[in-house]
Amino acid sequence: MSDFSQALGVSSSGLRAQATRLRHLSENISNADTPGYRRKTISFEAARGSGDSVGQVTPGRVRLDRGELELIHDPSHPLADETGHYEGSNVDLLIELADAREAQRSYEANLKMFEQTRKMSSGLMDLLRR
Repeated sequence: MSDFSQALGVSSSGLRAQATRLRHLSENISNADTPGYRRKTISFEAARGSGDSVGQVTPGRVRLDRGELELIHDPSHPLADETGHYEGSNVDLLIELADAREAQRSYEANLKMFEQTRKMSSGLMDLLRR
């Protein structure tokens, strides 16, 4: 039964990590038009702890993308300088949407693994009861 709980732990850690990633991606998308906003990125790390955390992941630190901010020309904008430019965000919606789709599919794969493990565990319990 330990293998079942370990498999459930691995898939649930993947679910939590992808949910965190989706949250940061949605923040990036919602702030794409915010002047001076820097894109947030997150990486995953192997979970540290007791021996049962083998294969589990945790979200790492949130990092700000240090890429160049887009320079936008709009003399009527309140943040525009004397040349009529202001710094926009460095969020590329195409990249954010592709990352969101990848995170969604990874989340769904972890959810499917969780459900399959739970069904196998339940099936084993039914067999042991007979």
